[in-house]
Amino acid sequence: MSTHVTFRQLQVFVAVIRGGAVNAAARQLRLSQSATSQALADLERQLGVVLFERLGRRLELNDAGRRLLPYAEKVLNGLDELVDAAREPDGELRGTLHVAASATIGTYLLPMLAGRFSERHPAVDLQLRLRNTEDVMRDIQRFDADLGLIEGQCSESRLVSELWCQDEMVVVAAPQHPLAARDGLGVEELQAAQWILREPGSGTRAIFEAAIHPHVERIRVRMELDQHEAIKQAVRAGFGLGCLSRLSVAGELERGELVALKSPLQLTRSFSLVWHPERYRSPLWQAFKVFLHEAGLSVNTRE
Repeated sequence: MSTHVTFRQLQVFVAVIRGGAVNAAARQLRLSQSATSQALADLERQLGVVLFERLGRRLELNDAGRRLLPYAEKVLNGLDELVDAAREPDGELRGTLHVAASATIGTYLLPMLAGRFSERHPAVDLQLRLRNTEDVMRDIQRFDADLGLIEGQCSESRLVSELWCQDEMVVVAAPQHPLAARDGLGVEELQAAQWILREPGSGTRAIFEAAIHPHVERIRVRMELDQHEAIKQAVRAGFGLGCLSRLSVAGELERGELVALKSPLQLTRSFSLVWHPERYRSPLWQAFKVFLHEAGLSVNTRE
């Protein structure tokens, strides 16, 4: 039996997943809702498989849909590249790349690197999303991002990751904090200190807990904040100690607004690239990954 799957049907399939509903896909593709629903039904009939679970008005991707999604995206991306190749001079890199990055990388490294890459390739559109590490991996699994940059190593076995560069975290305090005058922090000081930390799920929090728990069984967390700047403000106000990437506190340390405290904690960590093995990796994806590895040699933050 011949199968006649159309470009429009695949567009609708992917748009429904991205938008979460038929009406959202219809708006994105400028189709009527009935035409969108019909295209989705026609695709399932042509393929001979149900792609979604219908829960009232909601559609939830089933196992078959998840399995076929990467292939649909590969076809659509291939057609986009065909059009791009016809419109642009040979060899010019162009297209859109969706990149999700955890907070430290997304705030203090990625904007600079993305700017440099865009200067080299002005026809490229880099779409950047700032998340915590767990959310980045979730975005990659859901095909909401092409490439992720995370703190630490990837804990999700269904994804592929590789080390990118090294980072150093540091315990910081306000200059007026009682512990700031100490030559170093011992186990007693670590246990008695009140901490201002990132939220659970962030790579920074995970590295800190892995480093301190061999010395201190239970830490005193005074605040959990999801922004580096908020943590720095709370630490500067004297509410407790923080533990952040040296990248994020370099300016405050230089100006004397914060001080770095010596401790027995092992706070060196790696930044990693992560992606889904079934996601189509375009020439743009490959070029950006190579660029990041070349740039990673110069953004190593260890001293």
